[in-house]
Amino acid sequence: MLGFAAVGLLAYAADLALFVWLRGPVGLDPLTAKALSFVAGCSVAYAGNALGTYRHTTAGGLRRYAVFFAVNVAGALVQLLCILISHYGLGFTSPHADTVSGSGIGMALATVLRFWGTRTLVFRGEGRVGSWTG
Repeated sequence: MLGFAAVGLLAYAADLALFVWLRGPVGLDPLTAKALSFVAGCSVAYAGNALGTYRHTTAGGLRRYAVFFAVNVAGALVQLLCILISHYGLGFTSPHADTVSGSGIGMALATVLRFWGTRTLVFRGEGRVGSWTG
């Protein structure tokens, strides 16, 4: 779990930094900025998990990447939904509010989904599906 957390922090940093830059100086709308920053964070997360956290699992090739991407898209949808509700539903339209809703609240909720999906659907090893031990 510590490896997943470390990789997640790196992916989060990439996602957050790109989102803040795209939303601020570049001036993109919040949903476009989050979608682009998601792709960067997802790429960092896949590389870190495949080469580090879950390096001992059997290779899955393109199928594994596709499932990983799908799990992360589900997480990104959670983040986008948080921005959608905050920005367009509640009227909190500042870049700071978008960052809190998408990269704070949304990321926390999405992380729970991503941990479960990554562990049980993507990098599952023999005897590890659904297991919380080693």
